[in-house]
Amino acid sequence: MSDVELLAGILSKTGDLVEGVRPDQLSLPTTCETYDVEALRNHLVGWLQVFEAGSEGRAYEADPAAHVCGDDPAGEFRAAAQGLLAGWRRHGFDRRVRVREGELPAPMVFDMTLMEYLGHGWDLAVATGQEVPFTEEEGAQVLARARVTLPPRFRGEGQAFGEIVPVPEDAPAMDRFVGFLGRDPRAARPS
Repeated sequence: MSDVELLAGILSKTGDLVEGVRPDQLSLPTTCETYDVEALRNHLVGWLQVFEAGSEGRAYEADPAAHVCGDDPAGEFRAAAQGLLAGWRRHGFDRRVRVREGELPAPMVFDMTLMEYLGHGWDLAVATGQEVPFTEEEGAQVLARARVTLPPRFRGEGQAFGEIVPVPEDAPAMDRFVGFLGRDPRAARPS
C-alpha cells in the first residue's frame, strides 16, 4: 500500500464516520476531554482544510479552531480530503509543507495527518457508537510512524497528547495506537 493510498483509506473511513453522526449525538462527550462530538467534527474538518492547503503549497488564513461545519459536514470533509490527496499526489514528499506552526518537512506533516485522522476517527466512532472501521494494517502502519513523529514533550498536562496508556504488545494495532496517543482502548468496548 502506498503512502497516499494509506491516507486515502483512513480519510474515506473517517468521512463515513463524520457522515454517521446523528443530530442528537452532537453534545455527547468524546475521549478528547475538550471536545464534544460537534466540536470534534468541527476540528476534523477545520484542520483537514489546513492540511489540504499545505499539501497544495498554500497558506490557510482562517483559524481552524474557529471552524464550524455547515449543513453538510461530511461533504465538507470529503471535499477537503480529495484536495489533500490530490496535493500529495501532485507535489510529492520532497519538500517543506506549510502548516499553522510554519513549514515542516513534508513526510512529518503527512505522518501528522495520518495520526490526526486515524486517532480522531477512532474518537468519533467511540463517542457515537459507530464501529471502529480501521484495519489492522492501518493501525500498525500509523503506529510505527507515530512512534517516530510524536516526541515526549507533547505529552501530559496541558499538552496535545496524554501519557501513553500501557497496552499489551500482542493487542490489536488500533488498541496499541490509541494507547500510544494517550487514550484507553477499552473505551471502544461496551461495558
